Amino acid sequence: MGDHGLTILAAEEGGGQSNFLIPNGTFFFVLIIFLIVLGVIAKWVVPPISRVLRERDAMVQKTTEDNRRAAQLRDAANADYLKVMGTARREATNVREEARAEGRKIVDDAKARANAEVSSVLQQATEELTEQSARLFVSEEAREGMMAFLQKRTPNWVD
Repeated sequence: MGDHGLTILAAEEGGGQSNFLIPNGTFFFVLIIFLIVLGVIAKWVVPPISRVLRERDAMVQKTTEDNRRAAQLRDAANADYLKVMGTARREATNVREEARAEGRKIVDDAKARANAEVSSVLQQATEELTEQSARLFVSEEAREGMMAFLQKRTPNWVD
């Protein structure tokens, strides 16, 4: 019995002959609603979105331009830094060389003064020894004593 109810219901629905290729009122109604929704979207939704997209594009372009300028400034600053560092290194090298030369000069001057002082001391010592030698040979006894000492013998003292 359940099968007859389904068959009758199906027969009642499919009773009218309609061609799906020929549009009916539903098609036109849906088309009008679609066009209205499309118009609403075009009038009130698309302009704010377009404005936001244009602003975003402008912001991206500005950011790109700022990045390019910043890169140029960084490159210029880096070039200046390298130039200044090169100059500073050259100056430091010159200062080092001058300090070394001055240090060598000071050392050479100190050596010269020390050599002069040593020469002076040696000259004084030589003069003193010459004077003492001359005193040793003044008397006959001194001469005999020195000769005995040099010959490694006992002196013959003169009375």
